[in-house]
Amino acid sequence: MLVDLSVEAVMTAPVETISPDATLETAATRLAEGVGSLVVTEDGDAVGIVTKTDLVAALAAGRTDATVERAMSTPVHSVHVDDDLGDAAVVLGEADVGQVVVVDDADAVVGVLSATTVVDYVPALAHRHGVAGAGDPKRAGDRDRHGHVREPGRVDTAYEEGDWAFEWDGGDGIAVGNVARFSKHVTEADVEEFAHATGDTNRLHLDDEFAAGTRFGRRIAHGVLSLGLVSAALARMPGAIIYLSQDCSYLGPVDVGERCMATCEVVDDLGDDKYRLDVAVQDEDGEDVLSGGSTILVDDIPE
Repeated sequence: MLVDLSVEAVMTAPVETISPDATLETAATRLAEGVGSLVVTEDGDAVGIVTKTDLVAALAAGRTDATVERAMSTPVHSVHVDDDLGDAAVVLGEADVGQVVVVDDADAVVGVLSATTVVDYVPALAHRHGVAGAGDPKRAGDRDRHGHVREPGRVDTAYEEGDWAFEWDGGDGIAVGNVARFSKHVTEADVEEFAHATGDTNRLHLDDEFAAGTRFGRRIAHGVLSLGLVSAALARMPGAIIYLSQDCSYLGPVDVGERCMATCEVVDDLGDDKYRLDVAVQDEDGEDVLSGGSTILVDDIPE
């Protein structure tokens, strides 16, 4: 089971470090080379973390001649390299930060673990331990320069529910590489209402006794209902999203009551405000139950 993963199995390593008195230009150059974050060290100790978001915040504040020390996020929280991923999720959730450093028995920094990584591997685990963006009612799509949760703002839906979670790693526009995630429990009510709304009253989804005799041995949610989580993720991306096309393969069943997460990555800018995305839905164990591709058109949000 993916829940048994250790921090070492999923952390980012080796660690990229930088001095607190380095210039922001130096940090920007390093980050532009594809490094996700820089651990700020002084006398061998981690004193902060600096990311692209930190640099943007510093530059927006006019601190163009500042050092990394003025821009870094601090204090630094840590987990042990041998910790279970669930324990690390607790630290991330309680500290309300986007990432922590990973240390070994000698307290040396050997890696970095981000909340996004926890979400990627075990969405239900992250939800259970309160990692924002993975079921946290705060629905964090943005974090401030300290990694603290901030309401996304760009979500322009008719309404939201506390059980729903949305995460967006882009800005106010859409670009190749951006990822949107949406998760919720697929409830008994969802299955019954979907059957009534669509007319798909297949007994596999509604009749326990009938479903027990099928290859699944129990009732499962409609496949198209799980695909709806992809649509929900797309709907919360910046702009007025119009769904143009979808292809998908169903890889496994979704149990009634299970929490699932849709992950949508922008992989191609087709021009004329059209984008192609690779999409997937994961179950509570982080296993793909659906994969495919979507094409969307992005219009301006009406005034």
